[in-house]
Amino acid sequence: MAAILWICPGTAAFAAEAGEGEQPAAELTEEERLQQELDAVYAMPVQSNEWEGWPQAPGTYGEAAIVMEVESGAILYAKNIDDHHFPASITKLLTALVAFENGKFEDPVVFSHDSLAFLEPGDAYIGMKEGNQITLEQALYATLLASANEGAYGVAESVGKNAGHDYAWFLEQMNQRCKELGGENSNFMNPHGLHDENHYTCARDMALIGRELFKHPEFFQIVQTLQYTIPASETTEEHIFQQKHKMLKEGNANYYEFAIGGKTGYTSEAMSTLVTMADNGNMQLVCVVLKTHGVNVYPDTRNLLEYGFANFSKVLPAAYEESEDVAKIPDEQNIVVPNGVEFQDLEMEIVPDEESEEEGTLAYSYKGSPVGSVRAVLSQAYFDKAKAKEEDAKKSQEKQKGGSREAKSGKDKKAGILENKTILKKCVLGAAGVIFVVLVSILVKLLLDGKRKKKRKR
Repeated sequence: MAAILWICPGTAAFAAEAGEGEQPAAELTEEERLQQELDAVYAMPVQSNEWEGWPQAPGTYGEAAIVMEVESGAILYAKNIDDHHFPASITKLLTALVAFENGKFEDPVVFSHDSLAFLEPGDAYIGMKEGNQITLEQALYATLLASANEGAYGVAESVGKNAGHDYAWFLEQMNQRCKELGGENSNFMNPHGLHDENHYTCARDMALIGRELFKHPEFFQIVQTLQYTIPASETTEEHIFQQKHKMLKEGNANYYEFAIGGKTGYTSEAMSTLVTMADNGNMQLVCVVLKTHGVNVYPDTRNLLEYGFANFSKVLPAAYEESEDVAKIPDEQNIVVPNGVEFQDLEMEIVPDEESEEEGTLAYSYKGSPVGSVRAVLSQAYFDKAKAKEEDAKKSQEKQKGGSREAKSGKDKKAGILENKTILKKCVLGAAGVIFVVLVSILVKLLLDGKRKKKRKR
């Protein structure tokens, strides 16, 4: 496995060029070249380290990573969290979420020709055959524990059909659900994660999906199982498989006592991907690492989770919020701030509901960095101020309209005067023209009469 993770396509893209005092790239050994690649990835900027007042965090050997606190949605660690990457089998987390929301554990999953025909040598599977039938519960165990690709396809196809639709509908639900959760940088082309150039996601979107799974205890029931058996039946033979996420396996060198769930992923294009949920009794975190180079996917995840637990604390706004605009903050909703930050150091923005007449969201931030949001009942004072502000805006608009009308009226009067002057001028000129013609006619007549008299005298 280590050899597979170390030798992968695209590594040359991260080989640093030899500088002064370094060996030329052509003379590097394979081990030295791989080390340069790892150093380059680890040195990639961690955006959250640039946030003012934020605890400094370690780098990762993955090209993208995030740590998100579950209840508040606060992002504690951010490295290229919106960059597109291939997810590989962590796709199956979204497959499971859509299945939980649209199916029942006892629903049948029937394996069709299509659910098996796409498999290629080396793809993860448990050996289901065309016509085999198991329950949705059993298929989800196969999908999440064994990372069975035919299990994921079977889940998608059967849940779609059982809901009165089809496989394509299930994929539509996957993409729609991701968007509903706030994901804006994903496009899921299949339910299993085998490589497709148009099948991609980002660290933020996968964290949002992982966060939503905390609402489904059945998910944790499945992923905390170390070994599962699908018993033989009239339609299928017995299948036994084990947990793949090493941080969940006590006794493994990568075991992490606070890990409570997650999903592994690997393809040669995606490299190692991993989603891990953790709970230390005080905070619940989701950690996502994408395109991890080398054999560092578990150490990176552990370092990031430890960073989150060690450097941040939960704060209950209900206990501290004194704004006259807030009447009540229901429930024990929390936000998460860097250790040592006081509640009064935070900025708060009210986002009123468009449909509700009383409620809104309080979005908190620390020096420009969001630390979570909570629901709240807004006070009458807030709505009175909002109404007064709206009335002032209306008066201002009316005043501007009134000024425009007066200006237009003045222009019209001026135009009327000018128009009257023009008409008068035209009349005067017309009369003068007539008088001129008459005078010229009289003068011509007098001249002609004078000439006639002279002729008669002669």
